[in-house]
Amino acid sequence: MSEVLLVDRTDGVATLTLNRPESMNSMSLALKEALLAALTEVRDDPAVRAVVLTGAGRAFCVGQDLREHVAMLESGDPTPLRTVRDHYNPIVLGITEMPKPVVAAVRGMAAGAGAAFAFAADLRVGGPGTGFLMAFANVGLSGDSGVSWTLQRLVGYAKASELLLLAQPVRAEEAAALGLINPAAGDDDKVLPTAQELAARLAAGPTVAYAQIKKCLSIGATATLAETLAAEGDAQAVAGATADHRNATAAFVAKQKPVFEGR
Repeated sequence: MSEVLLVDRTDGVATLTLNRPESMNSMSLALKEALLAALTEVRDDPAVRAVVLTGAGRAFCVGQDLREHVAMLESGDPTPLRTVRDHYNPIVLGITEMPKPVVAAVRGMAAGAGAAFAFAADLRVGGPGTGFLMAFANVGLSGDSGVSWTLQRLVGYAKASELLLLAQPVRAEEAAALGLINPAAGDDDKVLPTAQELAARLAAGPTVAYAQIKKCLSIGATATLAETLAAEGDAQAVAGATADHRNATAAFVAKQKPVFEGR
């Protein structure tokens, strides 16, 4: 049996590949547990300075493995009814609270929780075949995996309501217009390389500053201006104490290109 999740670490970039292409990378229990563990590992690995999340084969991820879900429900196993709290919520927090940039390489369809994982990333790269589907209502469920929080911040409340209630696919052109893809690759085969190139660029940047930028954006999404200003002040204190800040400002004065070490 092949591994359900592949992890590659190259030049400061960790690529996490959902590896169930035969089921369009649907989220089995094994895959959910493997992804959650991998997110924790790369978070704590100082050699990793950016993360790419992608799927093997023709789809990014179509969400919950419904075959496994139904089989467990019919057997009386309570696990499916706990999976949002036990798996999906921690996975989304693992993405959004990752103290380094996360890029989703969305080739093909991203549906349900799979779409929510992509929305939780900092940047999403897509191609002509990329699509998103808020599939929850189609199986009699509400949204989960943070989509109620992330989607309306990406596209606005009205559009998020439309996408969740009508549960109709968003194709690549509309996704790009809505800002769900940034940037877009010209070819589906270039989605992952484009995402990895972008992640490599970020991996060569000021990692601590990136973490503070992510933190402030998250706070600013719901906090007052005064609370956001306070958070920015704290963030600048952290970033300003880094070697990267000192070296970059010295390089700027000397009219040299800065080299960031991520510390």
